[in-house]
Amino acid sequence: MRILGLTGGIAAGKSVVGRRLAELGAVHVDADAIAREVVEPGTPGLDAIRSRFGDGVIAPDGSLDRAALGAIVFSDADARGDLNRITHPAVWRRSRELFAEVGAADPEAIVVYDVPLLAEGTRRDEFSRIIVVHADREVRIRRLIELRGMSPEEARRRIDAQASDAERLAIADDVIDANGTLGETLRQVDELWDRLRES
Repeated sequence: MRILGLTGGIAAGKSVVGRRLAELGAVHVDADAIAREVVEPGTPGLDAIRSRFGDGVIAPDGSLDRAALGAIVFSDADARGDLNRITHPAVWRRSRELFAEVGAADPEAIVVYDVPLLAEGTRRDEFSRIIVVHADREVRIRRLIELRGMSPEEARRRIDAQASDAERLAIADDVIDANGTLGETLRQVDELWDRLRES
């Protein structure tokens, strides 16, 4: 089994690349989905978040109010660090459980671990290759405004809260340039998959 790290800045197109790799035969493990799982009501993760950030980040139904938490952590680096210290270990434990299940079922599997914060220090040495999906800052700002309804200021804040493009590109074994059309991006993914299958 090979585990590939897939990363990219917000709105770069990482999810598109992850879906395509799954269509082509990779086992797709999504760190964002796991991050939601480990803070569901009744989990130690949600309890720790409530303890650190207060009841204001808990929705009336007892679930995490992501918008309220986001408003705090995307404007306060210390708060963001505290949140990461709560969630990252839990996400990694659950991810490793999933990797083990995949490996037991298919020792030849290619696993694509879709993780936004890989360049920020998430165990890079655990992966046989790292794929970075790259789109220029202004392209990503435009996408966040047009596709997610963010203000330009919020879009810039979200981008600035992540690693820089240079930091992500520095860890890349493979780069998908997602500045162009969807078709151009998918063609690069298909070519990468062919190389991965041959190696």
